[in-house]
Amino acid sequence: MTPRSDTPPSAPEGDRIAKVIARAGICSRREAEKLIEEGRVTVDGKVLKSPALNVTGRETIIVDGKVLPSKEPTRLWRYHKPAGLVTTAKDPEGRTTVFEKLPDEIPRVVSVGRLDINTEGLLLLTNDGELARLLELPSTGWTRRYRVRAWGRITQADLDKLKNGITVEGVRYGPIEAVIDKVQGSNVWLTLGLKEGKNREVKRVLAELGLSVNRLIRLSFGPFQIGDLEPGDIKLVPQRVLMDQLGAHAGQFAQPETRPARAPAPAGKPDHPGKGAGRPKSKAPRPHRAGTVDKKAPTRKGPQKKSSENKSPENKKPDNRRKAPHADRRRRS
Repeated sequence: MTPRSDTPPSAPEGDRIAKVIARAGICSRREAEKLIEEGRVTVDGKVLKSPALNVTGRETIIVDGKVLPSKEPTRLWRYHKPAGLVTTAKDPEGRTTVFEKLPDEIPRVVSVGRLDINTEGLLLLTNDGELARLLELPSTGWTRRYRVRAWGRITQADLDKLKNGITVEGVRYGPIEAVIDKVQGSNVWLTLGLKEGKNREVKRVLAELGLSVNRLIRLSFGPFQIGDLEPGDIKLVPQRVLMDQLGAHAGQFAQPETRPARAPAPAGKPDHPGKGAGRPKSKAPRPHRAGTVDKKAPTRKGPQKKSSENKSPENKKPDNRRKAPHADRRRRS
């Protein structure tokens, strides 16, 4: 009878293929799994049939006939999306996409969530699909804040009911903070804050309350705000700011620091930083200190001022110079 081993099997080496594709900035992990199911991904010449594969980085991965690019440092951009652009890589209807309007120096990026064609405002873009997937999750607790102009009448009391969530056509939406900013003719301006960001959530929820949205602007996504960005402007989020905001998740996106290796210490001599390590063989003369004699110090020409410090009486030479008579003696003579 073969004895049973209680040791659990070790985890496969490397990362899931869909995660690796997402980290390269090709697409999100979910979209990468779809590419695999469609047979558009090969690993070492073999077409993948399932995303259940771990890769180590030593393989040759090809997506849609192109070699998977090496992973770059994770970066995040703030982009002010104008109205009239669709947030998709390719639009079947031939409409202009967000990515077609980006500057040439911006690498291939994916969006963090989406904005409707007529929605404007802040859109986060990243070259790391895994980061996009993380920021889209409601579990991050980040609030999406919108400025809304809608046609119709409503009271603040009606909006306060949204704090408990609402169900529209069988879809449950989470708590929403809504405040009336001002009434302008037949329109009302509102500020909304929500954490889920489901498809067309703002328009569907307000339509349930009798309002018709005719302008929608996203002001912020979590800690990132549109600020002074003009429509079409894009600005990189500083790496330090991004890592600070990611908190406990920063480790998986931070880049390892590369420091130059220090030269090894000579054989037989310990390398103690700060205690002679790295000093040149020829030592510079130490500065002269009061009360010591520097034998290596060069002799200066010309008269020097002698110091009487640390001279004992027995070391003093007798002074044979003729002294002037005392004043009292001159008066007596």
